[in-house]
Amino acid sequence: MCLPHLMLPRLVMTIPYHPPVKRSVEIAGHKTSISLEPLFWDMLRSAALREGVPINALVARIDVERIASSTPPGLAGAIRIWLVSNRLDQEAEGAGAG
Repeated sequence: MCLPHLMLPRLVMTIPYHPPVKRSVEIAGHKTSISLEPLFWDMLRSAALREGVPINALVARIDVERIASSTPPGLAGAIRIWLVSNRLDQEAEGAGAG
């Protein structure tokens, strides 16, 4: 039984679901592979461009921050967290500018 007042409107969004894609990066002279969904690879590429650094350099910086954490996640998780946090910071700065 479905109650009309409990029905939620259907949101029409295109979400780019895709399994992770493995790519190689170099951190401190060592090659490693990272599996991220294409959306996160795109966000990482954009963040590196914004910061004016190669993707490897940005990943290395995220890795240093990750290792310094009291409860470090895996590298792929740290990248995702950094990207979302970075995006939220940008949105907050944008909201404050208006």
